Amino acid sequence: MRAIQITEPGKTRLIDTLKPELKPGHVLLKIGYVGFCGSDLNTFRGLNPLVKLPIILGHEIGATIEAVAEDVPSSLQPGMHATVNPYTSCGHCPACENRRYNACESNQTFGVQRDGAMSEYLLVPWEKIIADNAISVRDFALVEPMSVGFHAVDRATVTDSDTVMIIGCGMIGIGAIVRAVIRGAKVIAVDVDDKKLTLARRLGVHYTINSSKENVHEKVREITHKRGSDVIIEAVGRPDTYLAAISEVSFTGRVVYIGYAKTQVLFDTQYFVKKELDIRGSRNAMPCDFKAVMEYMKRGDSLVEEFITAVYPPEKVQEALDKWSDDPGKVFRILIHF
Repeated sequence: MRAIQITEPGKTRLIDTLKPELKPGHVLLKIGYVGFCGSDLNTFRGLNPLVKLPIILGHEIGATIEAVAEDVPSSLQPGMHATVNPYTSCGHCPACENRRYNACESNQTFGVQRDGAMSEYLLVPWEKIIADNAISVRDFALVEPMSVGFHAVDRATVTDSDTVMIIGCGMIGIGAIVRAVIRGAKVIAVDVDDKKLTLARRLGVHYTINSSKENVHEKVREITHKRGSDVIIEAVGRPDTYLAAISEVSFTGRVVYIGYAKTQVLFDTQYFVKKELDIRGSRNAMPCDFKAVMEYMKRGDSLVEEFITAVYPPEKVQEALDKWSDDPGKVFRILIHF
């Protein structure tokens, strides 16, 4: 079967590898679509310290169940549309003992710490399968990245009385926007791209700020009547956005970081204490976040079609990653279609 592999920074190849054989407790998936994550772009650029090359990419999965082992529950049947919870959990680290399996100390995500799903077939334990024929195979490839944004909103305990500022309107930021809007919060979206901000407004955002053209601090003070935002969700991973989150959050507010800053960030920690802030990390997602995204997609008024920037065949993966690397700010999601 065909699979997509990054062999060294900036280089991909289409390889031929063995189709996995069905074994007890497992489900064989026929892969339809796999999305490119920001971690995949960092791997392509040689900036992902968690990855050892060569590696098969991919953990944003849209598939069809090809076959199930005899000991798999009857709720999973061949022909069903499905995605995969792509993380692992050891069951005995502090995170797992606290039932926060998404943050397992020994987690191995498909396409990051282990070979991923960007191939024609994938074999996974049945417990990792999330199936629902009401979701198309293509749209299932969008569920995992959106669920990461949904999880961040959950980490922030957002309610309908909150003003929430989301920094970064890529795919994960879009997920956070959708979840915050569903919860009834007043939402401010910040990005450098007007097209992304226009989509954010269509998703229900109340205010948008183009940080390349407007003074973020002045706009936030104006919108919030000088209070600051109750919640800041950072979905970029840059030192300046890490610092902006602390600056623009209200006294006793909550800051949730999703993005990884690639360099060290120098904080003025007096604001942590003066504002008595809750500062939280948000990693991956829980099964309940996957389910919540799926319920959103079933509503009929979601804009998932517009979340897809481009679809490429496996043979053009090098072209796809080259274009994305040249102008990452213009991309929501790129899908590879097998």
